[in-house]
Amino acid sequence: MNKLVIIFLFICSLGYSQKNYNLKKGLVAKGYDVVAYFDNEATKGSKKYSTTHDGATFRFSSNENLQKFKQSPEKYAPQYGGYCAYAIGKTGEKVDINPKTFEIRDEKLYLFYNAWGTNTLNLWNEENTEKLKKQADKNWKSISQ
Repeated sequence: MNKLVIIFLFICSLGYSQKNYNLKKGLVAKGYDVVAYFDNEATKGSKKYSTTHDGATFRFSSNENLQKFKQSPEKYAPQYGGYCAYAIGKTGEKVDINPKTFEIRDEKLYLFYNAWGTNTLNLWNEENTEKLKKQADKNWKSISQ
């Protein structure tokens, strides 16, 4: 088999192992601690407290949060791979996020775009949130395949 084909297949397999996470800066949630969000805090994680889950790197602000994540990663992993929940629901597009703009809803973490005067968390709450969430769930099934 041609070496280029092998390299191509390897690179493709890396993408699939990451479960479609938004990996800006190479990290889920841009390196913010996904467990801290559940304490209503947007806190940067540390390289010292990091782990890999589904082929993606998560960082935490403390060993305690790292251990909580390791015990129940699906509880803490952001919805829609950490892409903007509003954009996934509204247009089905993968849009980057501002890690300081988030919501915990029904014990799930949702992240949002917030730049250039557009805060999609506000739009998410002003529009029919439940309808957007249902559409986002449906859209994510299609685009995350």
